[in-house]
Amino acid sequence: MRAVVVFEHGGPEVLTYVEDYRDPDVGPNDVLVEVRATALNHLDVWVRRGLPGVELPRILGSDIAGVVREVGSAVEDVKPGDEVIVAPGYGCGKCRYCLSGKESMCRLYTMPGYHVDGGYAELTSHPERAILPKPRNLTFEEAASVPLVFLTSWHMLRTLADVKEGEWVLVWGAGSGVGISSIQIAKMLGARVITTVGDDWKIERAYKIGADHVIQRRREDVVSRVREIAGGVDVVIDSVGKETWPLDLKVLKRGGRLVSVGATSGSSAEVDVRYVFAKQISILGSYMGSRAELMEVLRFVEEGRLKPVIDSVFKLEDAKLAHEKMERSEMFGKIVLRVR
Repeated sequence: MRAVVVFEHGGPEVLTYVEDYRDPDVGPNDVLVEVRATALNHLDVWVRRGLPGVELPRILGSDIAGVVREVGSAVEDVKPGDEVIVAPGYGCGKCRYCLSGKESMCRLYTMPGYHVDGGYAELTSHPERAILPKPRNLTFEEAASVPLVFLTSWHMLRTLADVKEGEWVLVWGAGSGVGISSIQIAKMLGARVITTVGDDWKIERAYKIGADHVIQRRREDVVSRVREIAGGVDVVIDSVGKETWPLDLKVLKRGGRLVSVGATSGSSAEVDVRYVFAKQISILGSYMGSRAELMEVLRFVEEGRLKPVIDSVFKLEDAKLAHEKMERSEMFGKIVLRVR
């Protein structure tokens, strides 16, 4: 099969296009999927650079949409020809975390493209429990743009922060996948949304997907603007890390919730703990979500209440160019690789 493979850690140049890579194995409980499209995430960059525990060679890609080619002998509910997506993470299905709806805390939680091979290939194989029907109203490219970011945002905003109607939410980085999904979900929950962008051309697009206020962070002081607009916010969605954590604590209201889901600017953030205890701020760590949450998200997608946003589509063999674009933050929405 054709695939883009990481044989050694490094920059985009280590993404190696292979015309005849080995096909994945299909066990009794597995489903073999012909990949039609796979979307990029910042996780792909971190794995490519060398996250702890990554085994090489590795095929990246956590967001996968395609058609079932083959099923294992023990598979019951999936059949060849089904149009599907692959859950961007799945647990063992047996431990107390999986059984209590906290699947992403499972010790064996597995993410395609990180712990096992993912979607930068013509074929990918995963357990039946990771296979879900593709939303009928979406193209394969659109479907591949949904799972990881919308699941992550739903888990943050609905499950952890429990956003209420009328609350103020600050979302860092409107143009990122998590930014776009978080803005839409916060608005669907009845919140008022402030978001940030780093380029002027992204401002109108942020308003178009539902933001109430957009701050150009390179030209405006975010803390001052947030205080001017709302006095403070109830919830901050932060995927940036080092650069933004000190600001988060300043803009949060008393009893506010900081939800941390990434560290694109660095992992060692300076925290003035006086803000935490004086304002009784809750700091919530978020890591993916459960398949049950993903199924709930997919229902809203099928109803048209949540919509993926695609920035650009590249051929599989142009994965290097796609990574370069993402690392330059030149996108508003998801960057997708069309595999077939």
